[in-house]
Amino acid sequence: MDAYLLTLGSLLLVGGSLGDLFGARKLFIIGIILFGITSIFCAAAPDGTTLILARGLQGVAGAILTPAGLAVIATTFRGEERGAAIGSWTAWTGVAFVIGPLLGGWLVTHGSWRWVFLINIPIAIATVALVIYAVPKRELGNERARVDVVGGVLCVLGLGGPVFALIEEPRRGWGDPLILATFFGGLALLAIFVWWERRHPAPMLPLRLFSKRNFTVANIETLTVYAALSTLTFFLVLFLQQLAGYSPLKSGLVLVPITIVMFLLSSRVGRLSMRYGPRFFMGVGPLIAAVAAVPLVRLKPGFDYWTELLPSLLVFSVGLSMIVAPLTSTVLADAGESDAGIASGVNNAVARVAGLLGIATVGAAIAGADNKLDLSGFRLAMWITAALIAAGGVIGLVGVRNPDRALEPGAEAA
Repeated sequence: MDAYLLTLGSLLLVGGSLGDLFGARKLFIIGIILFGITSIFCAAAPDGTTLILARGLQGVAGAILTPAGLAVIATTFRGEERGAAIGSWTAWTGVAFVIGPLLGGWLVTHGSWRWVFLINIPIAIATVALVIYAVPKRELGNERARVDVVGGVLCVLGLGGPVFALIEEPRRGWGDPLILATFFGGLALLAIFVWWERRHPAPMLPLRLFSKRNFTVANIETLTVYAALSTLTFFLVLFLQQLAGYSPLKSGLVLVPITIVMFLLSSRVGRLSMRYGPRFFMGVGPLIAAVAAVPLVRLKPGFDYWTELLPSLLVFSVGLSMIVAPLTSTVLADAGESDAGIASGVNNAVARVAGLLGIATVGAAIAGADNKLDLSGFRLAMWITAALIAAGGVIGLVGVRNPDRALEPGAEAA
């Protein structure tokens, strides 16, 4: 798992940049094919070391297809339809995150762990066929474009160091020399990466993107919102299993209402955010989610799910549904079609690092005896979660600017 997360997080910017250079549709197909091939490698692994190497390669494929998938949406749809399409993408992603672990658990229980990877093969084949059939060839890439190799290497090492440190910190601790070296060494390489990109004639990451207000603000909000989302789901599941006595399957099912609400609302919210502008949704949505997270502080073993947890989860999911699609749409819209791949890569990288950073820092702050979660630690985690996502709402309200064509919610179109 760590091998997959490390290569995925380190290469997202490179994958997004390649999509812009050579075409998002082409890179998405290549990424899906590679994901299928590496799934075969994983399933056929004769030992743990081989499986780790295969999972690392699978993360490379994931880093290619993830930003390319969103870039395909950005270059295929316009206006409200783009918002609705991104909302649908968000909704189905949420469904996949629920179905995946449940199906994987069933396959491992009743078959073999190898089937967790083999099941990807027909899905990959079907996806490639659908893309070839349904997605128009509107390539914006330039196959003669120069690839910023030095920038790519600096980016991979610069992101890889902190990602490795955040993944391994719970096991090794911040006092471990390897953790300190990779974390701060990676930050230093990221600084060199910025210096290099400023001077390169064809940079992998056009720094002019960060001069765009909504692009920068949306990524800052992504950092706080996704850190909060990761801490809530991670520590809530720990509470359910370690303190409330829930089984892993039952604790996973507890989060299903969030997915259902997002599935029902995300496409509609995405369309509305394109019509009225993202500011209202990116500001009010996190504040609603923050209010919903506060009652979780009062949870204790023996709680009643239907009256003490489910209402908060439902309200939280409404707030979350207001955020995710507009957040993604804003990043892509401000970047423009020619930079859709790298913009998606930046936003995905920020979201993943935010999740790792949130769990690592909050986990270090609340760790009890023997690194087990206790009730006071869980309550502190929920307070931090509420504060993080509320901060995201304030950032959205203050920082985001609606496009000139957008109307305020409740206003009539001209």
